[in-house]
Amino acid sequence: MDHSFHLFVFLCWIIYAILHSVMASAYFKRYVQQWMGRLFRYYRLIYSCIAAVLLILLLFFQFSRSSIVLVKHSWPLVMAGLPMSLAGLVVMIKCVKKYFLNLSGVDVLLKQQKSTLLEQSGLHRYVRHPLYSGTLLFVWALFLLFPFLNNLIACVVITAYTLIGIRIEEHKLVLEFGDAYRRYAAKTPKLIPVFWKRPSGKAGDYAEQA
Repeated sequence: MDHSFHLFVFLCWIIYAILHSVMASAYFKRYVQQWMGRLFRYYRLIYSCIAAVLLILLLFFQFSRSSIVLVKHSWPLVMAGLPMSLAGLVVMIKCVKKYFLNLSGVDVLLKQQKSTLLEQSGLHRYVRHPLYSGTLLFVWALFLLFPFLNNLIACVVITAYTLIGIRIEEHKLVLEFGDAYRRYAAKTPKLIPVFWKRPSGKAGDYAEQA
């Protein structure tokens, strides 16, 4: 097995994560805003399209060649992976369905204004970042179903990138919502829900930002 392929997969995921972070950073967006002027309102849509295309190309490359099998395929892995993948996929679909306009930037084409309310209802009653929770659950479930080295590389990079991104995200949310977000964060888990605690929260229209 050519290990250079897996090294290149790892580097591609790292580069993708860095590009994604840079394009979402406030500093980069301020620079682009000066360059784009009034057209900057389309930046989120352009950013989403570029990120989607790069992700598709990266996944196509990752699965273009066979990879090293790390764990022998077995029924326990399948029985664990199937419900995990289904649960993660359901959470992802619910979040994307609810926040698609804001997340993708399509709202600018529909001339809808973004909400500034802090969302504490629905899945946000149980975790502060349900989209991230669902994504991590889904990708690790896929690794259980397909325990290959290239999939493990993707899972590790995605997890590390998500954990770093959450820290940056929460810093932005504290700046935006102040003590309201601090109180919400104090009573609501970040990624792993605690179902035996009675959740509480107000309705809102908050969407996670990349």
